[in-house]
Amino acid sequence: MTQTAPLADGIHALLPHEKMNPLARRRRDAYAITPDAPLIRAEFGLMEGTFEEWRKKGMPTDVSQAELFSFDGSASHVCGGLGWCEGAFAPVFETKQIADRGDTEIVQDWAGRHVLYFKRRRNGFMPEYVDHPVKDQRTWIEKVKWRLDPATPVRWENLDRDMAATKAAAAQGFMIVQSIVGGYMFLRSLWGPEKLLYAFVDQPALIHDCMQTWLALAEAVTARHQQHITLDEVFLAEDICYNHGSLISPAMMQEFLFPYYQQLLTNIQRRQLDPHRRLYVQVDTDSDCPVIPLYQKAIGLDTMTPFEVASGCDVVEIGCQHPHLMMYGGIDKRILARSLAEIDRMVERILPVLRRRGGYVPCCDHAVPSEVPYANYLHFRKRCVELGG
Repeated sequence: MTQTAPLADGIHALLPHEKMNPLARRRRDAYAITPDAPLIRAEFGLMEGTFEEWRKKGMPTDVSQAELFSFDGSASHVCGGLGWCEGAFAPVFETKQIADRGDTEIVQDWAGRHVLYFKRRRNGFMPEYVDHPVKDQRTWIEKVKWRLDPATPVRWENLDRDMAATKAAAAQGFMIVQSIVGGYMFLRSLWGPEKLLYAFVDQPALIHDCMQTWLALAEAVTARHQQHITLDEVFLAEDICYNHGSLISPAMMQEFLFPYYQQLLTNIQRRQLDPHRRLYVQVDTDSDCPVIPLYQKAIGLDTMTPFEVASGCDVVEIGCQHPHLMMYGGIDKRILARSLAEIDRMVERILPVLRRRGGYVPCCDHAVPSEVPYANYLHFRKRCVELGG
């Protein structure tokens, strides 16, 4: 009996390469680490206030970013519902003032943290967190755990609309990405970075309960999504590094993070409507990146971002060390703020080498700050077009 080939609809099987949206082909070629393929034209992000400053310096207001900076349109579609730098709370915490300190105030944010702000200015600078919602078993149960219940109806209110948009993206060959707050980032938002370190040692059972709750919600959301679509990538917002290495030990990663990641990824792969689809794993972490081999061994890391140069990350060197690693970032924001000649030296050292290698997106090593002059950034993007194809 002849078997019928699965429908090449982007869900049950990939579209033929030649029938994909051209930008989708470019992205999939990059993920395949295709030598000499044209580089994706995109940016990690821009800090709030950057555009405002650039408009003062002559940036046109009637031209799109894509046209002005030669950005590609999106060739991926992100499925949400699982948080970003915090857990996917439903309901969220009430945002309210906790204390008035004259020129500043302490505010409880939507994730239950107490944050010190300048009055009437809550964005555009790094926040200072003075307290976090979880301290022990009681605060975890009373304040947080119930907000992560997969059965909360509000989580699913827009599912049909979201899945319709995802199917339309898959039909063009776009990469379908499930974004998830990483385990470390999730725990840090609950405890705070310092108290979390003590909790790993003093309250390990409670940390495991937090991660089991993280996994249960991730399982529920991805399973519902996978009834409709096939995932191409799982993106973990992790931020597990600082400028001298990782914020927790490899032993802590092995105990508190990797088993949950492994279980989730195994189950996602088992549920795929296209069982032959390659599932990529991306990790977003700031600063130095000594964790690459750990994540490669534990969960098959394929992609990483943003490779901060000030912390010692050199994407040319890392690309040689890890030839199968897809990379975003590694462009020094400090050099973008200097001279055009220095920008030229930087991009001429990085882009030709990594274009020959493949699997690289030239973009800033974090959000582009307002200290970068508009003319400098425009020059940088033009050089990306010249050198990246």
